[in-house]
Amino acid sequence: RALLAVSLNLMALLFSTTAFITTHWCEGTQRVPKPSCGKEKKTNCLNYSGNETANETNQNVVHYSWETGDDRFLFRYFHTGIWYSCEENIDAAGEKCRSFIDLAPASEKVTQVSHSYFFTWILNSQNQLKTPGIHQSHCSLASLMRNPLKCGVLWLSVVSEVLYIMLLVVGFSLMCLELFHSSSVIDGLKLNAFAAVFTVLSGLLGMVAHMMYTQVFQVTVSLGPEDWRPHSWDYGWSFCLAWGSFTCCMAASVTTLNSYTKTVIEFR
Repeated sequence: RALLAVSLNLMALLFSTTAFITTHWCEGTQRVPKPSCGKEKKTNCLNYSGNETANETNQNVVHYSWETGDDRFLFRYFHTGIWYSCEENIDAAGEKCRSFIDLAPASEKVTQVSHSYFFTWILNSQNQLKTPGIHQSHCSLASLMRNPLKCGVLWLSVVSEVLYIMLLVVGFSLMCLELFHSSSVIDGLKLNAFAAVFTVLSGLLGMVAHMMYTQVFQVTVSLGPEDWRPHSWDYGWSFCLAWGSFTCCMAASVTTLNSYTKTVIEFR
């Protein structure tokens, strides 16, 4: 059982780290207008009146195109993670990426509140901070550590993900110590108990972090920049890895607690 708990914890750590650094939490398509055709661009563009020369030289001519509805748009693939959002580059091969933190609405990144308005802050974070009287200010990592209430859901999600991984590392280390370097039953029980506590705490933090990121992404879909908002989207493999990590983490904690209880019963 101890070996099973270590294996599950290691899987949770690998899954969570992979999900944290990849950009496939959410993926889908974005609808963007087709550019006008020109000398250098012949495909995936709008050819007005079927005369490219007139398009470029005579600005007084009324141009028309036979394409209507969705035919006037291009659908480009995009995928988004905690750190970056990458989109298909229509004009060239490859992708272009930009910071997801810059794309998220300001209400999800920065909130200047005092400790006495803690519950007001929670309510306003759900309503995109439409309540007057709360102003926005710069939110850095240093200010986040000094006063978490100054920063919005996105930064809290990032910090929770980091703490989740750190607690998984602590739990994994304690499990390895208990498995390979435990000199007595009492020492093994202590290591087992601490490993179970750290693993449970990491699982709870991971669950909260994943839910907060999901909220931030959904708000960004509605209130984000016009040129980024998805036409359709779904959760990607990084999102599945994140929740798979949570499942492995909780399974490891249950296995560790079960091993601890069985050892205590046998020792008595």
